[in-house]
Amino acid sequence: MSEGTQDERAVGSDARDIAEDSSADGSVKMAADAVSTDSVSTDSVPTDSVPADSGVADSAEDDVVAADSVDSQVKAAASEAVASEAVEDEICRAGMQWYVLRVASNREDRVRDGLERKITIEGLDTKVGRILVPTLKEKKFKAGHVKLSERKLYPGYVFVEMATEDDGSIPDDVWFTIKESSGVGDFIASAGKPIPMPEHDVVQMLAACEQSEEPLGLSGLDLSKGQQVKITEGSFENFEGDVEKVDERRGMVTVMLEVFGRATPVEVEYWQLEKL
Repeated sequence: MSEGTQDERAVGSDARDIAEDSSADGSVKMAADAVSTDSVSTDSVPTDSVPADSGVADSAEDDVVAADSVDSQVKAAASEAVASEAVEDEICRAGMQWYVLRVASNREDRVRDGLERKITIEGLDTKVGRILVPTLKEKKFKAGHVKLSERKLYPGYVFVEMATEDDGSIPDDVWFTIKESSGVGDFIASAGKPIPMPEHDVVQMLAACEQSEEPLGLSGLDLSKGQQVKITEGSFENFEGDVEKVDERRGMVTVMLEVFGRATPVEVEYWQLEKL
């Protein structure tokens, strides 16, 4: 083989190597460009591929709205409760004052009930409010039995909440309705006009009415051993002695009395005693 032919083959081999290297470099470059483009581009990523984040945001907004709604309801309920307490605790209704009406003794309840009916029938509710007879409920033991009783705190009087004219006089329709009721006397008045009760007297009267609605208890059985008492009724009336024993179930109390110079235990009913 001639030297020229060998040189031509060597040159052809080198050319093919260069072409292959160039092709490989081009493939690598295209792959790198493709990877770079995929990693940077966000256009091809669908927005629906992350629904969890959107759901969390919506849920958080719903929670905030629900919390605001609950908070509003709580505030509204609190406002209503405060308003209700304010109405219950009011001393006098708007435009009205308390007055004292003299009535026949032992007819206070009947007078009150009659006035309430007439006021409703005549449609005078805007001029006359509450009509009260304060009482104190008591429990007493007698003959081995518990007996309930009511005691009038202000015998012979009924308390009327009403509105008067600008000059302090009673409206004619109200006055005639009251005067026509059986057992009614006059209002405590001055110069022919009823005198409104002082505020501190009204507060005391209303407090007495509230206490009468409280549950009854055995208020008298608060005696204890060694306490000095006086017997008010029975064979040993006016005797004084010391409490020896209290039987709450039976309402009986054992009192140590001095009889003929000797200490003698005597059992009496609870209501026959008074504390010293």
